[in-house]
Amino acid sequence: MRHTLIMTDFKTEQSSASQGRSLPFLKRKSIALPDSKAHLIFWSILLVGLGLDLWSKKAVFKFLGQRETFPVIDGFLQLVRALNDGAAWGMFSGKSYFLTAISLVALLVIFAVFLFGQSRQRSVHVALGLFAAGICGNLYDRIFNDGLVRDFIDVVYWPGKHWPAFNVADSLLCIGVGLLIISTFSTGKSPRKRAQQRK
Repeated sequence: MRHTLIMTDFKTEQSSASQGRSLPFLKRKSIALPDSKAHLIFWSILLVGLGLDLWSKKAVFKFLGQRETFPVIDGFLQLVRALNDGAAWGMFSGKSYFLTAISLVALLVIFAVFLFGQSRQRSVHVALGLFAAGICGNLYDRIFNDGLVRDFIDVVYWPGKHWPAFNVADSLLCIGVGLLIISTFSTGKSPRKRAQQRK
């Protein structure tokens, strides 16, 4: 009887010890979801950016009417009516279904990174919001405009040389990329600064 009690106490201590070891492991594996401020930043930028892109496309195309171009700054900037059935620089032209699928996958990846990436940097939240807005803007055109994305900004970067026409959604994507690069470099420098301060 005594032997049985000793064995029972040993098993109880062993199980409690294993639970004590497993609890920190579970805490380390828990996923920290974005806080309310991160949600406010991300969804506000997405909605405002998407609204601005769709409004600007409609307004400029209505303003141009039957005109193909309208000069804003002579020799540098003009508004144009351009319908792009491909991606940047005309890549994958005519493959609207493929580009739509790629856009949907990219959008899901952005949502996943925002929700489960555990980033605490506000600049990353802003960049992800810009990405989502830019993708949604062009995705709307691909789905509801016969696969044709409306571009209207034409920049002359050299006499006789035109940058491919783009829109607000494209601009948001480029700004998002730049901001993400800056955030990456700033994140890499911060641990070094902390190490130097400790020394």
